[in-house]
Amino acid sequence: MRNYLLVIFVGVNLLLGGVNGRFYKDAEREIDTNGMSAVGDPGMRRNGLRVAFEAWNFCNEVAHEAPGMGSPRAADCFDVSNSTLLHKVSEADNKLGIGRTFKGLSTEAMHRPDLYAVEKELYLGSLCEVSDSSKPWQFWMVMLKNGNFDTKAGLCPENGKPKPPFTTTKNFPCFGEGCMNQPTLNHRPTQLLGDGTMRGWFNGTYDLDADIGKGLTNLSFYEVIWEKKLGSGSWVFKHRLKTSMKYPWLMLYLRADATKGFSGGYHYETRGMLHTLPRSNFKVKFSLEIKKGGGPKSQFYLIDMGSCWKKNGEPCDGDVLTDVTRYSEMIINPDVPAWCSPTALVNCPPYHITPNNTKILRNDTANFPYGAYHYYCAPGNAQHLEQPVSLCDPYSNPQAQEIVQLLPHPIWGEYGYPTEKGQGWIGDPRTWVLDTGGLASRLYFYQDPNTPPAERRWTSIDMGTEIFVSDKDEEAEWILSDLDVILL
Repeated sequence: MRNYLLVIFVGVNLLLGGVNGRFYKDAEREIDTNGMSAVGDPGMRRNGLRVAFEAWNFCNEVAHEAPGMGSPRAADCFDVSNSTLLHKVSEADNKLGIGRTFKGLSTEAMHRPDLYAVEKELYLGSLCEVSDSSKPWQFWMVMLKNGNFDTKAGLCPENGKPKPPFTTTKNFPCFGEGCMNQPTLNHRPTQLLGDGTMRGWFNGTYDLDADIGKGLTNLSFYEVIWEKKLGSGSWVFKHRLKTSMKYPWLMLYLRADATKGFSGGYHYETRGMLHTLPRSNFKVKFSLEIKKGGGPKSQFYLIDMGSCWKKNGEPCDGDVLTDVTRYSEMIINPDVPAWCSPTALVNCPPYHITPNNTKILRNDTANFPYGAYHYYCAPGNAQHLEQPVSLCDPYSNPQAQEIVQLLPHPIWGEYGYPTEKGQGWIGDPRTWVLDTGGLASRLYFYQDPNTPPAERRWTSIDMGTEIFVSDKDEEAEWILSDLDVILL
């Protein structure tokens, strides 16, 4: 299997071109980016790379490791000295799985896959950590998630509460017992090639019994290749994600997560690239080229932000019954429609706030920008919701979640976001500079009445796609580079 995956890697690399073989149109509206970077590797320009891998099941847990793969956490971290790559993480470290000890592993986690993965990430973070300032940082994170949900397995809570096995009329994808499995993971540690290019990759499949040597027809597949010229340019991350009929709902993102505390969607300590958490006054800059979109159900996120605060606005503390994960996602796939409309207020946030801080209620049909919102859903543990309301899926995060999904629309132009469908899509590579803090500070998020406004601190910023329950094999392919989060 590994040999065939190597062939795939080489083919994709030739298809996508060399490290510097593409250029991007600048964003139509230039924005001043003078400020301090919130990430350890501003613009992805450091020669010594720090990148890690994590895979999750439907509710952001592990449940069962894939045979022979170890816990689904890995890292590729190295420094460069005299044109030699000095790796910090061994393949033995990457293959660690339940029952195998490492420094710092607790007795409680030794044989529990969910806890083991958490502590393995912290261990890999300790090996990769860069402490050249008062704010240490660890790595960019490749996140892979399987959307299959076996309701009869009893593996996922409901809004943070334990949920025994159940049956439902909702159409969650699952081919049967074992559908929530973890994938295979193949890793090519970064190498310095003869032309001065540094290159490495992660790839694999969810189809554990597949004969990959016969091709990828009807099989799932993921791949992330990173490469950079030694001494110049940005690291370029080339992504590929393929669904299958057995695995029709897959997600692949490159994330900048908090270096300590809870990242978006988690209820335990994580490690990442964000050494300073952005709040309301920050920009996000990156270059993105989409080669394949992933089909009409691919919710491709130009940018996805995650955070966590309680219903009363207090910071999250890991109590999954009262914590609420908050997501804001800009979808740029032009095939994704606005579910929010004057006749479907249930899919709209209660109000919209303009750049000049004017509040527009969703029943103001003359002024509310319905086309700017794909979908809004409220947290399932909220008790004072304005009707009508759609509740978010209660199972796919360890705690309740709230999601605001945006679409290109003229109303977002003030922040540098796309204003028309198709901007930034296939054939339109761009360098984006987004006033993400300005937009995020004006989005609606639920909070209990008469409580002080939450201090919104964004613990995860990522780009990538969620191919949402495709009815045929779909494939997405994209290139990301130059990522930076700039505090102003």
